[in-house]
Amino acid sequence: MIRARKRFGQHFLHDPAVLQRIARSVNPAPGERIVEIGPGTGALTTHLLGYVTHLDAIEIDRDLAAGLRARWPERLTLHEADALDFDYASLALARGGPLRVVGNLPYNISTPLLFRLLQQVDHIVDLHVMLQKEVIERMAAAPGNKDYGRLTVMLAPRLRIEKLFDVGPGAFVPPPRVWSAVARLQVLPQPKFPVPAAFPAVVSAAFAQRRKTLRNSLRALVPESAYAATGISAQWRPEVLAPEQFAALAALALPGDV
Repeated sequence: MIRARKRFGQHFLHDPAVLQRIARSVNPAPGERIVEIGPGTGALTTHLLGYVTHLDAIEIDRDLAAGLRARWPERLTLHEADALDFDYASLALARGGPLRVVGNLPYNISTPLLFRLLQQVDHIVDLHVMLQKEVIERMAAAPGNKDYGRLTVMLAPRLRIEKLFDVGPGAFVPPPRVWSAVARLQVLPQPKFPVPAAFPAVVSAAFAQRRKTLRNSLRALVPESAYAATGISAQWRPEVLAPEQFAALAALALPGDV
């Protein structure tokens, strides 16, 4: 019997209807380069291999990786690695083109893993991911929404985010304490707007104390003159700014502070 390991944040998806729905949402075409993050027991892998003859999978658990490798010795290339450290760009080059990423992502590393994938987004076509429901709501939130924050703004320049459906705890073994959801993250061919070097620092500082005004939270990064130049009020709080407005402030950030 396979036991979920808490240190890896493992919750194995087993509901056949949910597995089939995810695979249909991905709808891989023959020859596409599919990468599954955290295949676990291979439940979703089975469905994906109904569409393609081969896929790559990243699994940190050696015992699970060994079982998967034995099960599909010819059709599955197992990478025993931490998805947070994996070089997706090199795999895309080795496979001859950009990747389609699929995975039930460990909830304890979901945000840093998304940022890791964002760093290599030029080598990715899209992502279909299962995450904690509240994380996907943050990813897809609009300005002014209580869920709108740093994650929303950082993903906005390169990704079109679409929430697909919710998944209850009973679909997993062991069941998590929260609801999950599946989302499609489509990589835009070009950034939605220019992204200045100071963009991550400005966004992070603004939401670090989100109840503060922009003048107070960005005092060390953005000069007073930037507000008049961009038409953004220094008295606003970060949750009312569109991602493009953060970029406008970042373009006028003080030198040497990013």
